[in-house]
Amino acid sequence: MSSILTNSGAMTALRTLKAINRQLSDTREMISTGKRINSAKHNPAVWAIAKTMESDVAGFARIRDSLNLGQSTVAVARKGAETVTDLLTQMKEKIIAAQEENVDRAKIQTDIEALKQQLRSTVGASQFNGLNLLNNRERPAGSGDISILASLDRSSNGRVRASDIDVWKQDLSMEISQIGGGLSAEAIATNDIAGNGDGTTFAIGGAATPNTATTAFGTGSSDRLAAGDAFAIQISATSGDAPANTTAAREIRYVARDGDTMADVTRGLALSFNQYVVGNMGQTAAGSIQASFSGNELTITGATGAGNDFSIQIDKFAADATTTIGGGLEYVDSIDVTTQKGGDAALAAIDGLLSTSIDAAAAFGSAEMRLETQHDFISSLSSSLKSGIGTLIDANMEEAAAQLQALQVQQQLSVISLSIANQAPQYLLRLFQ
Repeated sequence: MSSILTNSGAMTALRTLKAINRQLSDTREMISTGKRINSAKHNPAVWAIAKTMESDVAGFARIRDSLNLGQSTVAVARKGAETVTDLLTQMKEKIIAAQEENVDRAKIQTDIEALKQQLRSTVGASQFNGLNLLNNRERPAGSGDISILASLDRSSNGRVRASDIDVWKQDLSMEISQIGGGLSAEAIATNDIAGNGDGTTFAIGGAATPNTATTAFGTGSSDRLAAGDAFAIQISATSGDAPANTTAAREIRYVARDGDTMADVTRGLALSFNQYVVGNMGQTAAGSIQASFSGNELTITGATGAGNDFSIQIDKFAADATTTIGGGLEYVDSIDVTTQKGGDAALAAIDGLLSTSIDAAAAFGSAEMRLETQHDFISSLSSSLKSGIGTLIDANMEEAAAQLQALQVQQQLSVISLSIANQAPQYLLRLFQ
């Protein structure tokens, strides 16, 4: 049945043309943007995944900036530590030269003073954007490390957690810094030097036989300490060559800096102890009693026939409001080779100072290598994520081109079909002629 009121053929052709025009519009958008999925209406699930991944890629771009800044900061610190090591090596050469009798020690001391000033200048200048990893006066509040943003970790439940790389400061300064109050006795260390843990003293370095004792601090050499934690060696002379005030107790103390380990404690105590023995107990005592360290173990050894009996014990202290600590190279300032005694003390100390700077440079080198590796990984990860996002939402341009031509032909045919359908009522007029 034909009707002049309802043209079913025209309505069908119009619906077809509208559908083709809609597909043609989507294809043109696909070609112009290069994306198969441009908004949530095209494929909500895939669009949501792609947007999440795109946000992660944007975050990784900022992380690369953070790693670049961290690398630069650590690289400056490493170079500073290496320069300090070179300066201390030159200082060691001067100290060894001063051991000769027929030398002008005053002139050698002048050279050493110049090296001290250069060392202080090097440590002060080893900063990047105001952050100095070699100076105990400029540590981050409450911690001995800096945290460098290194990654974003997304779990299976969608939660995101920032991941950091911590770089510990390595104190190579010569200055004293205030960190809290004076020290008050807290408790005897778990293992005092006598090995019985009760805080009693014992004699070492007797005339008949040598006496060697070893004690370990904490559970491991990498144990971290809070600033102000302190350990001390209490020395009392009972016979033979005595400390400065004969039987008066002499305390060799090491106060922890931010980020120090138990290995730093043992090294600091051994260095201080040996300096004191050589510098304050006379030439006959030199080498008769000495301390050595390995990891978190401190060993004190007396020599046979030295004629020196000492009572020694280890104490642990806690900081209160006015505690001060020296820098990692505090002892450099006391080096004076104008006398034989001072030359001996300097020679005993210099290797420990060199060990401090070498360890610092090695620590920064390791941190710098880790940051560089993480930077390369983040760059590769970003590239992989971008590739994955492209697989999800990018348009196949070959298919899009073919589809565009096909739809253009279909559009033309639909227009012709609609034109024919609209002319159909005209033929009904002939029935009334």
